[in-house]
Amino acid sequence: MATWKPTEIIINGNPVKAQAPLIVSASRSTDIPAFYADWFFDRLEKGFSAWTNPFNGVKSYVSYEKTRFIVFWSKNPRPLLPYLHKLNERSIKCYIQYTLNDYEEEKLEKVPSLANRIETFKLLVEQLGKGAVIWRFDPMILTDDISVDDLLGKVQNIGDQLKDYTEKLVFSYADIAMYKKVKHNLVANGIPYHEWNVEQMEEFANKLSIMNKERGWNYQLATCGEKIDIDKYGILHNRCVDGDLIARLAWNDKELMDFMKVKVEDVPAPSLFGAPELPAGAILLPNNKYFVSVHKKDPGQRQFCECMASKDIGEYNTCPHLCEYCYANATKQLALQNWKCHQENPFSETITGK
Repeated sequence: MATWKPTEIIINGNPVKAQAPLIVSASRSTDIPAFYADWFFDRLEKGFSAWTNPFNGVKSYVSYEKTRFIVFWSKNPRPLLPYLHKLNERSIKCYIQYTLNDYEEEKLEKVPSLANRIETFKLLVEQLGKGAVIWRFDPMILTDDISVDDLLGKVQNIGDQLKDYTEKLVFSYADIAMYKKVKHNLVANGIPYHEWNVEQMEEFANKLSIMNKERGWNYQLATCGEKIDIDKYGILHNRCVDGDLIARLAWNDKELMDFMKVKVEDVPAPSLFGAPELPAGAILLPNNKYFVSVHKKDPGQRQFCECMASKDIGEYNTCPHLCEYCYANATKQLALQNWKCHQENPFSETITGK
């Protein structure tokens, strides 16, 4: 797991050590945009928040003094809309990993209507730009009532509506066996889930790739944290915290580029023989600039995760979406209990209000 240069913050007149990340994730552990946007932007204004380590229970502090970029994760980021200008005021860039599934009929998620969520997606793109809102259909879950073709139909419905509004579709195959509490919760709630086999994964990938081309979406397709290699279908292993995308969106932030060791160069003038030659891995930028990818995986992440280093500020057992397949809540009751604690103390230094 990445560590960040420490700084000191003042709490009740006393100096306290805190991490000072340049890149923040908000959050893999809970849906901050949907439920805690007010809290987050209040803490951003105050300059710090507290975070409890899920493995040892130790509380530590995160300073936003040096934060230059935020990766948001959400199933309902509409509450972010009135706050985005505050990021601009602080010269903080962002992008959003927007999980936009369609399990309405099966009632696997407590989220706004699909139409509402698609509208939110488009509103965010209008403010942030096409490349800064990433569509995730995550996870792809099989049940007695949801087949591979059913999932493809759901993807097609959303994909047609998001055409020209996003560059990428990220998905994962629900691996229930990996998460014992997820398996327990699905069984307890009577969800007749199926595990994916390799043949089904290959079938889905092949049909999705064909659909992407035939329907003119031309999305970059990628999987999140998957072991299976389906590159032959044009489906890559994703970097959800993606150094290249961060550089594309914040290339003129010298402090951040220096931290990431990204060198922004001028595109050379064309030669007598045609277009200028660029080095391997070059990524074009506005204003006739380019950079060469230097994305580096955070070694603290799981084996098949390609994310670069960031500081996650969320906490497990705090998400009231109550998705039936959730890995971040031990139980629905615990999540609702922590949500109630937050509502009683909504601007505490911790997300739970404790």
